[in-house]
Amino acid sequence: MASQTQITWYGQSAFKITTPGGQVLLIDPWITNPKNPNAKDDLAELKKVDLIFVTHGHGDHVGDAVEIAKRTRAKLVASFDLGDALVKFLGYPAELAEMDTIGHFGGELGLLNGDAKVLFVRAHHGSGVTIDDKSGPRYGGSPGGFVISIRNGPVIYHTGDTDLFGDMALIPEFDKIDIMMVCIGDHFTMGPKRAADAVKLVNPGQVIPMHYGTFPVLTGTPEEFGRELKKRDAKAELRVMKIGEKIALPPS
Repeated sequence: MASQTQITWYGQSAFKITTPGGQVLLIDPWITNPKNPNAKDDLAELKKVDLIFVTHGHGDHVGDAVEIAKRTRAKLVASFDLGDALVKFLGYPAELAEMDTIGHFGGELGLLNGDAKVLFVRAHHGSGVTIDDKSGPRYGGSPGGFVISIRNGPVIYHTGDTDLFGDMALIPEFDKIDIMMVCIGDHFTMGPKRAADAVKLVNPGQVIPMHYGTFPVLTGTPEEFGRELKKRDAKAELRVMKIGEKIALPPS
């Protein structure tokens, strides 16, 4: 049994969280993204996964979720409409996307016999689910983010893809955020300046930038993000992860 919470970044918005109790959580698991040099091995090594969290229906966030779920029997954590779309259009096993792990904004679910809980929070983006290159996107509900509380571990806010919005300031009113995983790439989400404002609103202990550099249009960089955080006198510690890097966090 692990004594620490471990976080691994696979690139883009894909993270693995291993709880102190040994449970494995994936968020937006596009393991095979083009910036991950060990994608094939990383995917094969995911033999035990308990939960898969998906923030919205875009392919770079759904990623390898269906393949992983079929192999590991991981349950889906997503909003009701997105879960329905992933089952009907992409083949996520229906028996792994039931009401014990499917919720909606403002709802909080206890997971894994109390090893974790999740609060569904909003994001400003899109969520169309694409089946193939010929047909248009199917309805995937509204995009969102997650506040994931780990027993004997941190409270993690994964923003999903989003722009800055004022109600982010309400998130720490309910849970002090230890780690904020924040999109910074620009073009499709907020860039470094607006992401730094988001961090200022949430005031986490640490911030991990994500969703940058995967494609040329995602021009935001951790360096620029760090400069913008300093301009705002943000108190959060900037923690820039390398793809494939694993960090361990002490018990809370």
